Amino acid sequence: MKQVVRVKLLADAQQLDAVVRTLAVCNDTATLVARIAHEKRVFRKRDLRAVTYATARGHGGLGAQVAQSVIRKVADSYTSLRANLRNGRYGAKGSRRRERVENTPIRFRPDAAQPFDDRCLSWGYDPGGRGGTVSIWTVDGRVKNLRFVGHPDQVAMLRQYRKGETDLVVQRDRRGTPTAYLIATCDVPDPPVASGDHLNTPDGWIGVDLGIVNIAVASDRTLGDHLIDTYGDGAPDGPAGRGSTKDRRTRNRELRHTLQKKSTKSAKRLLRRRARKEARFAADVNHQISKKVVAVAERTGRGIALEDLTGIRERVRLRKPQRATHSSWAFAQLGAFISYKAARVGVPVLSVDPANTSRRCIGCGHIDKKNRPHQERFCCLDCGFVEHADIVGSHNIAHRAAEDYRAQSTVPGAA
Repeated sequence: MKQVVRVKLLADAQQLDAVVRTLAVCNDTATLVARIAHEKRVFRKRDLRAVTYATARGHGGLGAQVAQSVIRKVADSYTSLRANLRNGRYGAKGSRRRERVENTPIRFRPDAAQPFDDRCLSWGYDPGGRGGTVSIWTVDGRVKNLRFVGHPDQVAMLRQYRKGETDLVVQRDRRGTPTAYLIATCDVPDPPVASGDHLNTPDGWIGVDLGIVNIAVASDRTLGDHLIDTYGDGAPDGPAGRGSTKDRRTRNRELRHTLQKKSTKSAKRLLRRRARKEARFAADVNHQISKKVVAVAERTGRGIALEDLTGIRERVRLRKPQRATHSSWAFAQLGAFISYKAARVGVPVLSVDPANTSRRCIGCGHIDKKNRPHQERFCCLDCGFVEHADIVGSHNIAHRAAEDYRAQSTVPGAA
């Protein structure tokens, strides 16, 4: 299991200036290499190195190993771009957006992350486990004894499991003051995934129903009520008095629509800032929800069942007022957060088919579209069972997870 650790560099003014200028030179060189790759239509690492290595070395006075890293970064960026084009991320063939992306070489921001391998950046750790020092190549020469700090658990993970390259990143606050960070990948052994006969029953799973009004609802009643009360449509104002999560999403969408209509340079600049702010807000809420779900699953020894929403935007037909709301939350991110947090503690996670989970009665099993007369209300036409619709959906997800788990367990050779 791969985990990412970020630590902060405690650089003085001179060291920080060297680090910032190094990052700017690396990204300026990467932009040049990307333009050459686009003009010559050369994107493979080996071929790109052959035609750009001398240019990369001479452009900003980069060291040999750093120049190699810059070329690899450009090649990897074009690989990702081609994959996004194949998957339709920038529209269909012939669309104006896709043609603009295809005809424009990749550019790198001055503060974009730059990878360094162990020959360009070496680590040293304090005996106390709260930090250490690094020695890093810069355009001013080698900077040694550059302090870094992090949580003791993070530093211990770095010491034991760090593997591969380390990314140097510079972030700026609202005043433009830079702060440097190191981001490293740790290859941590997977803990054993919990198993047992209790996973053959719906009670062995926490079903998580994802939705528009309530972002996530769990089949565990206490947890489900907490998620509805905290992140649902009727949640009270938060500490800052800005309303529920749904209210903030609505206001963000309305402001985004207003700015898009203005279409001025300042409006576009504000849109970019708002997009980053909205992404941070969504990630924060998704982290909170996933942490609560995984904590309950770990404490009670149950697994977590999620809906497989792959391709949901193409499959589902919605009324026009619902389309923007349906597409304005990072449900895939929430599922990824739950999955990696669960993997850390050995909690099993299953993705199940969401078909009819909102229409099936958990009392008698009757399936009918009319069982759900209202967004919040479920009323079975056959047995009269009444419950919150999202709670019913989460229970059906748990029921399907138990069925899928039993099916996997009976397959010859299955673990």
